[in-house]
Amino acid sequence: MAEITYLEAIREALDEELQRDPNVFLMGEDIGAYGGAFKVTDGLLAKYGEQRVIDTPISEIAIVGAAAGAGHMGMRPVVEMQFIDFIANAYDMLTNYVATARYRAFLPCPMVVRGPSGGYVRGGPFHSQNPEAGFIHTPGLKVVYPATAEDAKGLMKAAIRDDDCVLFFEHKYLYRRVKGVMPAGDHVVPIGKARTAREGRDLSIITYAATVHKALEAAERLQAEDGLSVEVIDLRTLAPLDDEAIFATVRKTNRVLVVHEDTRTGGIAGEITARINETCFAHLDAPVLRVTAHDIPLPYAPALEDFVLPQVADIVTAARRLAAW
Repeated sequence: MAEITYLEAIREALDEELQRDPNVFLMGEDIGAYGGAFKVTDGLLAKYGEQRVIDTPISEIAIVGAAAGAGHMGMRPVVEMQFIDFIANAYDMLTNYVATARYRAFLPCPMVVRGPSGGYVRGGPFHSQNPEAGFIHTPGLKVVYPATAEDAKGLMKAAIRDDDCVLFFEHKYLYRRVKGVMPAGDHVVPIGKARTAREGRDLSIITYAATVHKALEAAERLQAEDGLSVEVIDLRTLAPLDDEAIFATVRKTNRVLVVHEDTRTGGIAGEITARINETCFAHLDAPVLRVTAHDIPLPYAPALEDFVLPQVADIVTAARRLAAW
């Protein structure tokens, strides 16, 4: 089979689920005739019609509210945020209503809220955010953030079939840069399960999304220049976290570096560190270290964006410090 991009893998998942289940439909700004801001939904309007690929007004809270109602009635809506930055406009609906609907009123809310996120693309502060930490602490929401084309497809199919709301973050830097060959058949990746992207024995890097690829590059450099065997864990799902995979890699290498593109304060690295300290402290030979973005809005200027966001060199420097502890 031919390779397809991360973006095409998501489109393929949407297409297959639209074919499989007549209750699945898409909603979002410019997703129909225009095919979406990044062309993820290109061609789906012509194939499925305007009753299942619905262009909406520019109101994120209204889009999510309509999707929630449809979910209550047995439909499976997939909502696109044109940029994930704008999910903030739907925060009230997602956290106060959607996340609590099952608990308060026994109402299922099977829906996916997806959209392009992340930096490294010179998008500036309004089109480069990673707001996942704003949702991972909300019971009732699941949060997914794949790093590979294969996982983008498999996790999207799992998200659409889930009976609760799944927030699906798609890193725009990966859309056309990362490719993969899709497994044959109905490829579904379970939500809540991390994967080992690289085996190692000296230290572990726990990460997700675009920084998985930077961690892998750093691991190869550390192997070549320092002789360090570095394990890389791709979380894939941020809520729920795969504690079993996290604790297993801690017990294996005894040194942990957590890397993410989100800002440092309040980022998921702090939660992962706390869980490791509570459960695996005796297995640590050094403190858990973090490599994250700086706590500032992301600049437009390329040199400044590169400084703010985690780079391969930052990961290598932190790993060497950790190994020498």
